[in-house]
Amino acid sequence: MDNQEFEKIYQNYKQQGEEQAQQEVPSSGELGKEQIVAVRKNDDGDIIAFKTNSGRELDYITAIDEAKAGKLANIDVFHKYGRDIIRSEADGIKENNLDQLDTF
Repeated sequence: MDNQEFEKIYQNYKQQGEEQAQQEVPSSGELGKEQIVAVRKNDDGDIIAFKTNSGRELDYITAIDEAKAGKLANIDVFHKYGRDIIRSEADGIKENNLDQLDTF
């Protein structure tokens, strides 16, 4: 098999995954939980704050606490580099990744 065939198979696999993710996300709806709709970044491009669909603005620490408490939809907290870090759930949808959201 040549490289083009491998690439074609991989691209097909990736597209099917994206389509499946689009179908699964609405059905997994986390009712009653706020969603992050925008982020604020510092001059280095680091996310330093979050805005929810209800209009609340959360600093990084508050967002971590609320995500750990299960109050924010589609957000994961993991420990790396000696600290907790927020990220969007790995659902295969680029558009809802925190780094891709609008800024405020």
